[in-house]
Amino acid sequence: MSILGTEIELLLRPRADGIRSAMNLLLTRRRRMEQQCTANRNALSALVRQADLGLDTHRALTDQQITEISAWRGRRSDRINQCIARQEATELAIDILRASARLKDNKSQLAELSEELAPGFQEQPGLGPVTSGIILVSYSHHGRFRSEAAFASMSGAAFASMSGAAPLQASSGNVTRHRLNRHGDRQLNMALDIVVKNRMIHDQTTKEYVDRRTAEGLSYREIKRVLKRYLARSMFRQLEKIFTLT
Repeated sequence: MSILGTEIELLLRPRADGIRSAMNLLLTRRRRMEQQCTANRNALSALVRQADLGLDTHRALTDQQITEISAWRGRRSDRINQCIARQEATELAIDILRASARLKDNKSQLAELSEELAPGFQEQPGLGPVTSGIILVSYSHHGRFRSEAAFASMSGAAFASMSGAAPLQASSGNVTRHRLNRHGDRQLNMALDIVVKNRMIHDQTTKEYVDRRTAEGLSYREIKRVLKRYLARSMFRQLEKIFTLT
């Protein structure tokens, strides 16, 4: 029994939930792998530009080139510096390919857990396993946010503007404008941004909305800010419905 007279087993511990905790760990691992993979790609690009290894270095390395580099073998004609550079390039390419395979597995795991936690949620336009995972982890559980406005702006000391979807006043002179709130949960803000950009390119309804608001004089950033606010509201309502029924 707790001091409130409630059985400890009955207390709500949503953040310690198995699926949510697993998804959070997968997302943390993914960010770490992406950072390391990017660092290796940058190191490989710098290396092949410094050493004459027979590659066209005017453009960024493609996945096919990285695969070819991973299969390189030493050449008798190589000077000592080229030999060492070729070995280093091969090791970096192998690390990049291994990281890519791990990221693919990570994405598959996120897809499975997202579907188990919120069936059908990731099938919406612009959403995928990673973005849906980020949104689900940030939402956490039914009852964390009192309203869709709280989800978007996260008002209060602990949740202030976490999604970045709550606009800030940025007026100048006679023009009334708003800008995105850059504080709070940067991962959630990034996920909403990715979904909105995807819909602006591929979703016909969103494209028509963008064209209409552009004709009214709104800038790209202003339109994206409005769409992110609409998206935060829509996502919250869907998640509330899903988790209320489960």
